[in-house]
Amino acid sequence: MKNRITDLRTERGWTQAELAQRIGVSRQTINAIETGKFDPSLPTAFRLAKLFDLKIEEIFIDDH
Repeated sequence: MKNRITDLRTERGWTQAELAQRIGVSRQTINAIETGKFDPSLPTAFRLAKLFDLKIEEIFIDDH
C-alpha cells in the first residue's frame, strides 16, 4: 500500500522520531510504513489521519 506519510511529515518539518512520538509508535514503525514494508494497524492509521487532519483515504493509496 502506498502512502503520503513521508511528504506530510517533511512538510511539517518533523523527523520520523517526532512523528512516531506524536502517534505513540516507534521510529522503526514509521520507517517501515513510509517505505511500504509494513501496513499500519487501523488504530495507527486513524491516529495518523487525525494528526494530519486528513481522511485515511487521503493518506493511504491502495495500489492493487
